[in-house]
Amino acid sequence: MQNYDLDSSPSGFVGVIVAVILAALIPILIVAVITIVGKWKVYEKAGKPGWAAIIPIYTWIVMLEIVGKPIWWIILFFIPCVNIIFMIWTINLMSKSYGQSEGFTIGLILLGFIFWPILGFGNYQYLGPSAAEAGGLRPRDPFNNPNANNNYQDPFSNNPPPPQA
Repeated sequence: MQNYDLDSSPSGFVGVIVAVILAALIPILIVAVITIVGKWKVYEKAGKPGWAAIIPIYTWIVMLEIVGKPIWWIILFFIPCVNIIFMIWTINLMSKSYGQSEGFTIGLILLGFIFWPILGFGNYQYLGPSAAEAGGLRPRDPFNNPNANNNYQDPFSNNPPPPQA
């Protein structure tokens, strides 16, 4: 009669657990590297240091500088439930700073490993801090501002502004 006793040493079980963890860890690391490289390029386009994308809390401080929000917002990122709202808001302002819509913001949140490299390596230009608040998806036009007194003078030109229609 054959003896089918199980091996009582835990080494086989530990080996299986380690293999499963490594098999899951490799794709996670690949996705993380792709996301960090994309963020690195986005930060460099905005004139900030790219290496800030790899420092955990500093990356949000730099992102707040890029979108033009006060640094004290970093405190809000540590308050449970409030942090979700302000992080989404900051990412939305980041996509607005590059002239993108809310759809792009959803992509940055849900598929960041695809959309951060698209923003970083694509032909998108940094328009300035939170471009939506600065006049929408186009640069500010000082001649068509209804709140201005229309006495705009270009500091680099001696020519008077064009006549208003």
